[in-house]
Amino acid sequence: MNTLAAAWSWLTSASNWSGSGGVWNRLGEHLFLTVVCLVISCAIALPVALVLGHLGRGGALAVNISNAGRAVPTFAVLVLLLLTPIGTHGQWPTIIALVLFAIPPLLTNAYVGMRGVDRDVVQAARGMGMTGGQLLRRVEVPLALPLILTGVRIAAVQLVATATIAALVGGGGLGRIITAGFNLADTPQVVAGAVLVAVFALLVEGVFELVRLLGPRWVRGGG
Repeated sequence: MNTLAAAWSWLTSASNWSGSGGVWNRLGEHLFLTVVCLVISCAIALPVALVLGHLGRGGALAVNISNAGRAVPTFAVLVLLLLTPIGTHGQWPTIIALVLFAIPPLLTNAYVGMRGVDRDVVQAARGMGMTGGQLLRRVEVPLALPLILTGVRIAAVQLVATATIAALVGGGGLGRIITAGFNLADTPQVVAGAVLVAVFALLVEGVFELVRLLGPRWVRGGG
């Protein structure tokens, strides 16, 4: 209980929230890194999943390959990247490691969503004379969107939790609070940093849940 009380004291101290090493600045760095990695991951995974889901070929192999990569710890990928020429390019090793970590849920959910679209609806759209591109944009993607957004939500929450590894290679984010606590042997600060990461992840989860509940019917999966 003494550690928890000390962690609460750390969190409620105004001095720990201001300045370049304060919580607000670290939170901004963490959010920026998360958004950048999520955007890059979506740009890579979603087009592949949508096309393969539309064609109905090669998707299972792509999903299995991407999920096999999850067996390799993100920190191990980061260390390996640091040993390559990429390791000399600032935040790129961290970004690449996090992007590789975020791709599997995006690819899997988008592909499953596309293949889960009612085949009768697809055939009816083809019968109306829709081209492949029109079918993809107007029928399959809208119907698969709830599951696609589920993949985005999972990837976003995982990125928030895992972006703390940036601190291990001198990057920013809330992980710097945790590593600083370890360096100072300050257990309350370590606990406080972990609480901040957990709360941030829950807030991101909550935002996606609000979008699902309050968004348009097609986002909620109502058709």
